[in-house]
Amino acid sequence: MARFDKLEFDDAEETATGHSTSEQANVEKDERYWLEMAETQRRNGNHENALRFYSRSLEFDKSLMIAWVGQVQMLILLGEYPQACTWSKKAIELFPNNPDLLAAQSQAECRIGDFKKSNALIDGALQQRGESAYQWQVRAELMVAQRQKTDRYCFDKAQIASTDSLVPLETALIYLHYQEFAKAQQRIGLVLEKQADSYYAWYLLGWCQEKLGLTQAAIRSYRQCAELCPNHHEALMRLAQLRSGGWNIANLFRRIFRRS
Repeated sequence: MARFDKLEFDDAEETATGHSTSEQANVEKDERYWLEMAETQRRNGNHENALRFYSRSLEFDKSLMIAWVGQVQMLILLGEYPQACTWSKKAIELFPNNPDLLAAQSQAECRIGDFKKSNALIDGALQQRGESAYQWQVRAELMVAQRQKTDRYCFDKAQIASTDSLVPLETALIYLHYQEFAKAQQRIGLVLEKQADSYYAWYLLGWCQEKLGLTQAAIRSYRQCAELCPNHHEALMRLAQLRSGGWNIANLFRRIFRRS
């Protein structure tokens, strides 16, 4: 729970909006404001800020289920798996048998490596009313983690359950966690078909292409990300390294084997 003890909301808000604290003073900052801020930051890959804003929205309305689930999901994306388990359990105490909260705890347990508990939790979630895209994503992640072959079916079910471009985007993040770069690249392509101005999707596409050895394609993707978001430091850093030749051991061996 320590992550929530010292959240610098004003700094995070100014960074997220580009407006000073004084400029923000005239905006009505209720739970919907913070929830919208969280969703925007989440779509842009700013998971730390999204976590802060989900937490702030709950200060106004403890019944906002999307915020309870969202903050657990952000903890997972930040690699804070024990914290995610703690907060999902806390939320489940308040909202017993909520299927998305059960799915959130299932995903956290999966990341920790407790597949037995994770399977039981996602089974319980899918038996409840209110089937969601997220529940199918967690089911699919378990299959990826356990090297089963039916993950695509479940990820496709998630996209049928919701047409939101966030679904294939976060499906790609799951694949990236397990270093399934080709599968992640395919899902990011679906995001860009709907939202070509998503600089975060372009960044992730570049990352996939770089890992797959598609250097020129990765340069183009990182460049597109930087054009849409000129201060995207990670994209600029990757561009600089790739343009300089990216001479490291991995690239050296890759080039040697291509010639053989």
